[in-house]
Amino acid sequence: MSTVRRPDHRSEQHSGHRAGRSPHSAGLRHVLTHLITPLLMCIGMGLAYLGAFAHPAPHQLPVAVVGSGHSAQLLAQSINDKAGGDLEVRTVGDRSAAVDRLKHQDIFGAYVIPAKGATTGAAKGPSGGVSGAGGASGAGAEGAAAGPSKAAPELLVATAGSDTSASVVQKVFTPIAAHQGAPLKVTDVAPTAEDDPTGQGIFFLLVAISIGSYASVAVIGGAGAVLPVRWRAALAIGTSFVVSLIGTAFAGPVFHLVDHGLRGLWAMAWLYSAGILLIGTGLHTFLKRWTTLGVMTLFVMLNFTSSGGIFRPEMQNGFFASLHSFWNGAGFVEGTRSHVYFDNYGLTGHVWTLVWWLVAGLLMVGVAALAEKRRRTAEAETAANAAAVAAAAVAATVPDPAAKRGSRTVRSARTAGGAGADAREGAADVDEAAEADVEMEEAVGV
Repeated sequence: MSTVRRPDHRSEQHSGHRAGRSPHSAGLRHVLTHLITPLLMCIGMGLAYLGAFAHPAPHQLPVAVVGSGHSAQLLAQSINDKAGGDLEVRTVGDRSAAVDRLKHQDIFGAYVIPAKGATTGAAKGPSGGVSGAGGASGAGAEGAAAGPSKAAPELLVATAGSDTSASVVQKVFTPIAAHQGAPLKVTDVAPTAEDDPTGQGIFFLLVAISIGSYASVAVIGGAGAVLPVRWRAALAIGTSFVVSLIGTAFAGPVFHLVDHGLRGLWAMAWLYSAGILLIGTGLHTFLKRWTTLGVMTLFVMLNFTSSGGIFRPEMQNGFFASLHSFWNGAGFVEGTRSHVYFDNYGLTGHVWTLVWWLVAGLLMVGVAALAEKRRRTAEAETAANAAAVAAAAVAATVPDPAAKRGSRTVRSARTAGGAGADAREGAADVDEAAEADVEMEEAVGV
């Protein structure tokens, strides 16, 4: 007698719940995996920005005491001793030499000691002569009111080089002037544009150009992944041209950050943007969906913090100060300052910095082109070997009298192998498109 086995409803329910949970589990794992990128961005931005800007302090900031006498040397030595390495105080013979060094950014402040016996005025009597002890009481009162006063010391600064450095220098020398019993006169020998009083507009222009550049990398590398590398490189150069024009418009007619030198600024903006776009386009071949994190590390975390746009390297720790000497953001900021405010002094070196980053971008694109060519060759060989193996297997199972049908079968197998390769390429394209969408969503600004 046969026994009819009843279905186990509990087992079916368990299987149903498990089947219902599996898609959600896979989706949750997918989301958690993609959350790694923004969390790493958060950690990197915090370490970079707070590490560079949280505790600004001078480190061997070069300043000068103007004077050729023994008193100037004593004052410079006294300030050096009290600063404990924060300042690097030297003496300069006269005021014109100090102005020249400020405009060459060799120093960031110069304290001019008033000459001994210098006064701001002399007491004169009604007749125009110097009032004496035997003058009339009215003449004596007038002489007292317009009597001689001690000449004020002068501090020379160049706010176009760095407003924060100028502020630090002023805080150093103000108490010294007060100790000498005179108010401090501050003279700015290189002021910024009227609409950019702090001089930090150039830094925020750097931010705008950088975001336009590295965000475009996600689009060119992701959505343009099906294009040859040379096309993507051409798109990168064209995009950098547009980004540089936008940046120049912001600097000139829109916000008036600079009042002259727009052509030179545009050229540096194009070099800067093209370097970022070419490097990012080349890196996308290797980093894929991690490209956004990679370019943000290079051109935001390490770049903005070492550019000198907020604090010069003399106000930062050794790591960011060392990056300032060769990073592309520093090349753009210092190059723009040199071109607009300091009569192109040192401009050649800053332009070469931008050029070398552009060359690095071209080399990166070249390496990416070689890597993609090798990958395509390897995929083609793999597909051909698979088709050959399939054809050999079919031929081995077909008898000799059916050679004709076997040849047709071989051709069918090859056709099927080609169709399978096409299907795999199509699936790869779908995967790349999905990764491109995710990457473009992760391309966030600061």
